[in-house]
Amino acid sequence: MVACSAVFCYDGPMLRIYLARHGQDQDNAEGLLNGHRDRELTDLGRAQAAVLGQKISELGIHFDAVYASPLKRAFRTAEIVAESAGLPKPVAIPDLIERDFGVMTGVPVSEISKRCAPKILKTEIIVYFLEPERGETFPVLKERAARALDQLKSKHRDGSILVVTHGDVGKMLYAEFYNLDWKEVLTQFHFGNSELLLVSKDSPAAEAHVFKTEQHNH
Repeated sequence: MVACSAVFCYDGPMLRIYLARHGQDQDNAEGLLNGHRDRELTDLGRAQAAVLGQKISELGIHFDAVYASPLKRAFRTAEIVAESAGLPKPVAIPDLIERDFGVMTGVPVSEISKRCAPKILKTEIIVYFLEPERGETFPVLKERAARALDQLKSKHRDGSILVVTHGDVGKMLYAEFYNLDWKEVLTQFHFGNSELLLVSKDSPAAEAHVFKTEQHNH
């Protein structure tokens, strides 16, 4: 197929990957850093997931498969979206799990600057800690995102798939797909709860957002 954007044309098999972040979970609601913690969605989080599913239906997007992080907040979001939009049941991929926050796991978001400065990166909404003790750095996370993308591409040569994941790893999937610097991507945009991004060869990086929310959890 030939697909064109305002920037370029691409001729050949093309896989469209839609990245969704999970709905609000209990740690988000309590202002705690979750990482690998595995807590449930809140009532708001479940509602956000249902709205995302409804929005996907309204947009008429067909997905050949749904993949998700194995953590409850992401996998349950994927289940709710799939049920709401009539999509295939989600399949867990371990490499889609959130960044390992190391010693920052479970720590209040308000403590990031105090505990991690000067190795932080401040944006309008989020303060990122860059080198958590016993945790993953963003360069390492970006390598894991590359593995996840390779796995998805090995399963699908073309078509559209939905990937339900987390804030930090979602941004690194985006950065890896478009070969962008991880620091640049962290400051470019916020990836909110139940937001939807499109990454594909015919979709410019600057036009990735398909659906935004007003939820600004870390």
